[in-house]
Amino acid sequence: MPKAKSKIEIKNKRASFDYEFLETFTAGVVLSGTEIKSIRAGKASLADSYCYFANGELYVKNMHIADYWWGSFNAHDPRRDRKLLLTKNELRRLFRGSREKGLTIIATRLFISERGYAKLNIALAKGKREYDKRHSIKEKDLRREMDRG
Repeated sequence: MPKAKSKIEIKNKRASFDYEFLETFTAGVVLSGTEIKSIRAGKASLADSYCYFANGELYVKNMHIADYWWGSFNAHDPRRDRKLLLTKNELRRLFRGSREKGLTIIATRLFISERGYAKLNIALAKGKREYDKRHSIKEKDLRREMDRG
């Protein structure tokens, strides 16, 4: 019997404004202690989070998962680096892409999958320039006006 779909979805809203996404991936996250309970309670933030490679493995840095409010047993460091789980092929593609000048890997969305696991959408992204940001704002305003009229 399938589990009920979780409504937990934590987004990095600033990422789409500051970056242009070239390629997206879905990765599993290695959690410890009560971190999954905090995520299910919606107590996580992806602001200023990014990914980096260490020893051939991908880690997410600055992802904040608050301490679990119910108890302090198995407490965790809220901003610790967390390992991401991807296939070798995906890791290879991300590693090659991150070595190019101007490209970075950022966390875009944290959610609970249908099977109950925490998943993180990451994107290989290129930083937008100031005029690109103004263009994005103008497009969004035009779309909003079209929807109204």
